[in-house]
Amino acid sequence: MERESIRVTRSLSVPVSEIEIRASRSSGPGGQHAQKSSTRIEAVFDVETSEALTETQKRRVVARAGPVLRAVAQDERSQLRNRELAVERLVEKLRQALAVPRRRLPTTPTARARERRLAEKRRRARRKELRRPPTDE
Repeated sequence: MERESIRVTRSLSVPVSEIEIRASRSSGPGGQHAQKSSTRIEAVFDVETSEALTETQKRRVVARAGPVLRAVAQDERSQLRNRELAVERLVEKLRQALAVPRRRLPTTPTARARERRLAEKRRRARRKELRRPPTDE
């Protein structure tokens, strides 16, 4: 896993040196192995000090996910596999925070849809009208 940088999007790669990796003892069952080895991995990415992100990207990520992105993995017994999982989760959080939502294009209902809606309104009005007691005129 000794790569120079990690691909986040087509146009963005984050250097591995900007991701801080901490190891600690994992919680839960596992006997002696779990108590003796540090297999829990926490990957931390400081958005504001990153040189890979532009100012616009930094603002977007801070607004949507906060100034520090953190991902934890303690799923596997292997520290190496947990490191891979934590980095994958961190990259996914960063990718989601960077995603620019598409603008909604307002649409107008079709003539057929409009007619269907009005016909349903007429049917509903007629049904309710029939529920009323007869009027003496």
